[in-house]
Amino acid sequence: MPTPLIAVTTDAKDLEKYTWHATPQPYLDAAISTAGVLPALVPSLGDKYDLDSLLETVNGVLVTGSASNVYPALYGGNATDENGPYDHARDATTLPLIRRAIEKGVPLLAICRGIQELNVALGGTLAMEVHERDGAFDHRGDEEAAFDARFAIRQSVKITPGGCLAGLFDTSEIAVNSVHRQAASTVAPRLQVEAMADDGTVEAVSVKDAPGFALGVQWHPEYWAHNDNASARIFKAFGEAVHRHANARISARIAAE
Repeated sequence: MPTPLIAVTTDAKDLEKYTWHATPQPYLDAAISTAGVLPALVPSLGDKYDLDSLLETVNGVLVTGSASNVYPALYGGNATDENGPYDHARDATTLPLIRRAIEKGVPLLAICRGIQELNVALGGTLAMEVHERDGAFDHRGDEEAAFDARFAIRQSVKITPGGCLAGLFDTSEIAVNSVHRQAASTVAPRLQVEAMADDGTVEAVSVKDAPGFALGVQWHPEYWAHNDNASARIFKAFGEAVHRHANARISARIAAE
């Protein structure tokens, strides 16, 4: 059987007088080496897509993190220069892609900005600049540090009993990294909280009524998927779901012949 293909979201960036559509390499490495799937970048082209055709071609969707933030008007907030940068092309692509992938039962893993997009796509809101809340941790990474230090595993999150993540781990608490400014505020009605930080920040969610795997995490498992068990387990679970989805499609096609 061919290696299953997954769609990987991209940022639209202005470089060298072009608009480039790109994603960081750690997501691609984790997809190939840990999840055992083949990533294909999906340009942020908004409504130019036939999402049904795209989702008939791939067997999973990986929604990546980004330095940009979801545009606040999409969840009833007010945009400011301090809350940026924004990526309107990405928003116009990822939000409908997330909704359609869930509807069609295509496995979905949403990371960092991805979990925020998942929450907004399903009707939730975001908290801007989480570190400014009373009693909150500083969840941001040090932008001046080397990447290993910036993405260091340094924070504990408590896993919700009986949830999707609890089924992946044999412990009620795991250690993760933390590199974000925003997080879920009002959690969308269709989402179940899967993990929280000690300061009350929502760290992971799943889609309650999704017909397939649909998980969002606020941290960055892709960065340490090659040597951290908790990070690897998330990508392996996603990869297993993608392979099951691909096999079910093949079985359905054979049965229809």
